[in-house]
Amino acid sequence: MLERVIVAGFGGQGVVFFGKLLAQAVMHEGRNVICFPAYGPEVRGGRANCHVTISSGEIFSPMVAQPDTLIVMNQPSWDFYSPRLGPGGLILANTSLLTPGGGQLSGRLLCLRATDLANDLGDVRVANMVMLGAYNHVRELLPVEALLEHLRAALTGGKAALFDLNRQAIHKGIEAARGASPCY
Repeated sequence: MLERVIVAGFGGQGVVFFGKLLAQAVMHEGRNVICFPAYGPEVRGGRANCHVTISSGEIFSPMVAQPDTLIVMNQPSWDFYSPRLGPGGLILANTSLLTPGGGQLSGRLLCLRATDLANDLGDVRVANMVMLGAYNHVRELLPVEALLEHLRAALTGGKAALFDLNRQAIHKGIEAARGASPCY
């Protein structure tokens, strides 16, 4: 098993939290994982991404040059990362903030209006969890209960009150992925 993922968006969209939560959850399920977050000096509003490699074997590099899956949250991330998709790969695109296009894709594209779905829940900040729910559903990495258990563990102290909203967002992403068809 080998899954190389890049999650990319603006700083403040929760792409680093997405990557760290995913890495911790799959690690506790017994897989090898490397999580490599990166963001610009401006953090909020600047470019942010997180490379996650999940494997049943050894992992030799934290960088993902040719991802199996791209989760793109905005137009600049689409423009920069979509040409890197590996053959037969998957892109989950937040089409609330981007318009796919600009070249041939070598894989499957699922369009999810994650920011709009998060806004419907009352907080655009959970768009990352909408995408995580959709991604986990499509790739079947973890039982949703295990993912939610790790989410609860990550939201401690003053953030514990955010668990229910994030749980709803993950379920909204699962629903969206079930109803999504490739959009090209």
